This record gives sequence, structure tokens and C-alpha cells, in this order.
Amino acid sequence: MKDLLSRRRCFVWVAAFLLLSMFATALAAASKHSGSDAQTPTTAPVLSAAGAKYVGSDQCKICHADQARMMEATPHYRIFGADKQAGAEGCEVCHGPGSAHIDGGGDRSKISRLGEVKSGEVLGVCLNCHAERANQMHFNRSQHASAGVTCVDCHRVHTSKAEPLLAEKELDLCYGCHQETKSDFAKPFHHRVNEGLVQCNDCHNIHGTATVRQARTLPSGDAVCYKCHADKQGPFVYEHVPVKTEGCTTCHTPHGSTNPRLLKVSQVNMLCLQCHTFPAVGPAGPVHNQSAKYQACTMCHNQIHGSNFSSVFFK
Repeated sequence: MKDLLSRRRCFVWVAAFLLLSMFATALAAASKHSGSDAQTPTTAPVLSAAGAKYVGSDQCKICHADQARMMEATPHYRIFGADKQAGAEGCEVCHGPGSAHIDGGGDRSKISRLGEVKSGEVLGVCLNCHAERANQMHFNRSQHASAGVTCVDCHRVHTSKAEPLLAEKELDLCYGCHQETKSDFAKPFHHRVNEGLVQCNDCHNIHGTATVRQARTLPSGDAVCYKCHADKQGPFVYEHVPVKTEGCTTCHTPHGSTNPRLLKVSQVNMLCLQCHTFPAVGPAGPVHNQSAKYQACTMCHNQIHGSNFSSVFFK
């Protein structure tokens, strides 16, 4: 009997080892594939007419003097210049070889016009240079890219003097699509974005991240909150489990709320009772009769984010 039990245990251990080995192999393969994707952005070449040759930006200035003059005030001019000679420099870095366009008397179909081509082609041109930048390398996987938003929807390459080359103020650009978020910031309790103290890109990387909600740090996104609310981060001797496992948005709405402290419900007790419902998951210690209209739970359990002194989060 002992030999039989030993053999069964041995079989179980061997089976478990094989399963773990298969899982580790699959995980490594997936990681390798993901890594290769990150190093090879999906880019498209600059569109141009067949047989077109580079002519230099001086030829472009003959007809496009206004654009060339405005370009001199932009960050791109400091990198590429608008006064380079023939070759993939100046205007032709983005618009492609211009000889066919000139020979055709300014034929618009024989030059790349980024505002009039497909979104993927625009991304291809921009990501030829920007794909390796840390805050833009995930744009192909971003929600903006999935929605068909392109670089030229938010940026003005020729005319913007600001470093991000934004077409409008950042808040106006975001509100142009995110109307539901705009309404959240109009609620009585909100992060002070409209007042100019916080910006959308303080919490979100608008060019995409490997995390949820395009939050700037950590998969859960909570590290963004801790940049300002450092006292809530811990670690604590006694952790409030939902804070660590489910995150800040378990109890709070990040953009705005009609309830104080951006809570999801108006009464703190009702929020607590979503988890602490007696007798299924009753609170430790005496059971309080909620129908008797006791004070809010946090009157006593005021270290609700975590405590170094009390396992029931007393002060």
C-alpha cells in the first residue's frame, strides 16, 4: 500500500512539473513575441509618385514660402531644417520626393499630403522617427490608434510654436472627443483640471502605454494617484485588502463625482456594506445596526486606506 501511495505521489509531482514546464515555455514564447513587436513598429514609407526624386527644400519654398516661414519657428525645423538641399531632408522628410509634384505643375496627387491620406500612412511617416521615443513607442497599440485618431488630428507640424506642436490647448483637444469626461469635471467634486492645476497627461500617456486606461504607471494605474496622494500608498502593517487588490477606483471615481471625496456612493456606510454585509462577510467585532443611522464607518475606522497600529483601522 505504501509503495502504491509513493508511486501516486511521484506521478502527481511529475505531472505537475511537466505542466509548469509547458506553461513556462509558452510564457517565454509569448514574451519574446511581444518584445519583438515592441522593437518593430508598424510604419509605412513616405508616399510619393513613381520615379520621383528629391529636389531640396529650396524648390519647395518657391511656391510654399508661407509654410516655410512658419516652419522656421517649430521644433522640427531645428532637427531637419527647411533649407536643406536635395536628399531626404527638410520638407521631403515627411512629404517625400518632390520632383514629380513640381514637374506636374503642383499636382497634389504626386506628393504626400499627410492630412489627406489614410491614418495608417500618417502614423507610418511620423513613427519613422517617433517610434523609439519612450512616451510614443506604444501608440500603435493605443486606444487612440484603434479609434483612427492620427498625429495630425492633434498636432500642427507647420504652424505650432509650442514643443508638443499641439493644434489647440491640450484640454480642448481632449474634450473634443471625451465629452463624458468633460461632464465629470463639471461635477461639484472633481480633480481640478478645468482650473488648470492638473492636466490630462499628468495621469494618462495620450500616446499609449502597456497599462490599462493609458495610465502612466503600473497596470492598476494606482501609482498615478500616489504621485499626489502619497500618504495613501503605504506599505502598511495592516493593509485594507481592496486598496491593494482592486485599487483606488473601487471606491472613488477619478474624474469627478457628485459625492464628497469622489466617492461612488453618497453615504460612506453604503459603500462599506458592499463588502461588509453581515453575516456573510461581517465586520470584526460587534455588529452595528445600520438601520439605526449610526455615524459613518470612517468616524471610527478613519485609517481606512491602511494602518500601522490597528487591524480594524482605528486611529
